[in-house]
Amino acid sequence: MSLLDCFCTSRTQVESLRPEKQSETSIHQHLVDAPTFSQLPPSSRAKDVICSTNVSHYELQVEIGRGFDNLTTVHLARHTPTGTLVTIKITNLENCTDERLNALQKAVILSHFFRHPNITTYWTVFTVGSWLWVISPFMAYGSASQLLKTYFPEGMNETLIRNILFGAVRGLSYLHQNGCIHRSIKASHILISGDGLVTLSGLSHLHSLVKHGQRHRAVYDFPQFSTSVQPWLSPELLRQDLHGYNVKSDIYSVGITACELASGQVPFQDMHRTQTICKQFIVSCFLQTDERRKPGFNTFTVAS
Repeated sequence: MSLLDCFCTSRTQVESLRPEKQSETSIHQHLVDAPTFSQLPPSSRAKDVICSTNVSHYELQVEIGRGFDNLTTVHLARHTPTGTLVTIKITNLENCTDERLNALQKAVILSHFFRHPNITTYWTVFTVGSWLWVISPFMAYGSASQLLKTYFPEGMNETLIRNILFGAVRGLSYLHQNGCIHRSIKASHILISGDGLVTLSGLSHLHSLVKHGQRHRAVYDFPQFSTSVQPWLSPELLRQDLHGYNVKSDIYSVGITACELASGQVPFQDMHRTQTICKQFIVSCFLQTDERRKPGFNTFTVAS
């Protein structure tokens, strides 16, 4: 059994809930040998879960993580009527500021607006008192960041990186085609299901270029709560100058994420913000020089 296969089986609570055992080559089959699996749609059983807003239909199993500045707890749960494993994000709205409430609202609305196999889907959203419950598919292998920390502290091999980024870039290309900038591309926002489906999450920082029916060429808005994602942000976004930024800033973040997956370390992570901006500015100068030598460098298209 490979190390990646151990990712799920090492969590005894998760293993005991599965009616079938993990295949010894499951994740390598889907992420290395068959990258086209990143285009598969969610399970058909999701149809029975999507409309279920009865809290008694969900059995919480174990907390598997936290997010949104530790205001959100992430749980593995079972939808008891169907036996489907799901992920539930629970947030106490009373502890959220107005800015965070707006970010949550944006993520919920956009998750229903977008329809793409490589964009994380919220099956249903409802409130229980002051608590917000968000039901989404269970991603058995967690995030790419979790895989790095647990099994690849010195970085993944190129083949695995290629196929993880393939699914993420497909989702990102879809967002760009719809006039949106993600602004939070990083390994922890790339999720992997037990079937090898790679999806892009972290929509709370997303910003639309379309305003009042018109698509603008640049954005001047700085994402809120950006401290944790600062090492991944592009130089033009961090500068906050009159030139603004556009979808190309996400391409820079993809490059930083590739470095993160390859080395197990995030570039500039331990630097002060001012140093980070200086270093990233130098990197951007090299990219611009390379761009002049290679026509079409900024073209960001993904084969269907």
